[in-house]
Formats: sequence, structure tokens, C-alpha cells
Amino acid sequence: MKKTLPILLAAALWLAAPAHAESAQQTKMKECATQAKGKTGAERKAFMKECLAGKGAEAPAAEKKLTAQQMKMRECNGHAKGMKGEERKKFMKECLSKKK
Repeated sequence: MKKTLPILLAAALWLAAPAHAESAQQTKMKECATQAKGKTGAERKAFMKECLAGKGAEAPAAEKKLTAQQMKMRECNGHAKGMKGEERKKFMKECLSKKK
């Protein structure tokens, strides 16, 4: 009896535990699969590849939202094209520290 009680308690806890949450990859896979409805063969394969990579207009919406910092970084990178080394480093530091 003493040996079976801990086993029964462990089994009860294991059964009562919620199922694991979906990973980001699983969520993305579901979103892309939903968007790929009606596509077959090579067309579906190409779509899924693009969608899972986060490319194209039909990529999951969650991947498209940028934070303020990311938008600032994108803007500064655009202005820094052609700069290299210390010049770029100095420019990026100044650009990213500016407040809008």
C-alpha cells in the first residue's frame, strides 16, 4: 500500500497537468496551413515554404508587426547604406539615440 500510494499520486498529477502549450513554430504552421487551403502540389509546397520563412504578402500577421525600436533600426540602416567601419558605427549610435 505504501508503494502504490506515491505511484497513484504521481499518475493523478500527470493526468491533471495541462497539455503543453504550442510552440511558435507550431502556431505558424497552423496559420500557414489554414491560408494554404485550396492549394495543392507544387503550388502548396512553394506557398508553405514562403509562409513558414515569413516571406511574402500572406505570411502570418504576427510576424509583420515591428516594435518602435525595430522600425527605428530599419530607418537608420536605410540611411547608413554605403557607410562602413567607424563612420557607420558613429552614425548608427547617433541615429538610434535620437528621440522622435
